[in-house]
Amino acid sequence: MNIQIFGKSKCFDTKKAERYFKERRIKYQSIDVVRYGMSRGEFNSVKSAVGFDAMLDAGANGAELIEYLAHESAREEKLMENPALIKTPVVRNGRQATVGYRPDIWKDWE
Repeated sequence: MNIQIFGKSKCFDTKKAERYFKERRIKYQSIDVVRYGMSRGEFNSVKSAVGFDAMLDAGANGAELIEYLAHESAREEKLMENPALIKTPVVRNGRQATVGYRPDIWKDWE
């Protein structure tokens, strides 16, 4: 199992996700999505697993600008340029991914 957690330093759900894996002694890689963002491959992998709309944090400042862009490719580019608008935590296990705190799904990965 190769777990990656993309999160924000002040995100409560990100801290809960890290604690979930730490308590079960499952190794994970923690990545500050605001500071480092996501590679194109990581972004596409998560998007294919959960969908674009699930990745967008609709409550974040500036998210409404992305929602009104007409073309899907333009929306994706803007989200990659502004990783603070990605809903966190994004937890990846290979091609599987979740957005938000989802221990019910992670339990099946063990």
